[in-house]
Amino acid sequence: MNEKIHHGRNIKRFREMMGIKQEALAFELGEDWSQKKISLLEQKEEIEDELLRQVAEVLKVPAEAIKSFSEDVAMQIFNNSFESHDDSTLNAINNYCSFNPLDKLIESLEENKKLYERLLESEREKVEILKGMVGK
Repeated sequence: MNEKIHHGRNIKRFREMMGIKQEALAFELGEDWSQKKISLLEQKEEIEDELLRQVAEVLKVPAEAIKSFSEDVAMQIFNNSFESHDDSTLNAINNYCSFNPLDKLIESLEENKKLYERLLESEREKVEILKGMVGK
């Protein structure tokens, strides 16, 4: 298990699993990003933590998942999950969620609510600034 994990390749895997194109990822990361820059990023073996965190945030995955994802580990999990009892049926016993999906949904809704409140406050501040400018 001394295999070096390739951060860029993992970003590409997660991006493709999410159905996100390089152009869309570049757009979400900001105006100084392009499809070409994403392509180069995906070729880097190691990516600095702050950039990795930003990309993970856009992909909506933990940065640690990108840092530690390994094909060998994924294949072991896959193989362990689908071993057959009698060589004719799949073993579905190991297919349990390790989290409560409803908790994740509520967490997501709360996060959206906080973002909306921040956006609303920002818009209120803009209106006040514009009122001040018009009043002069």
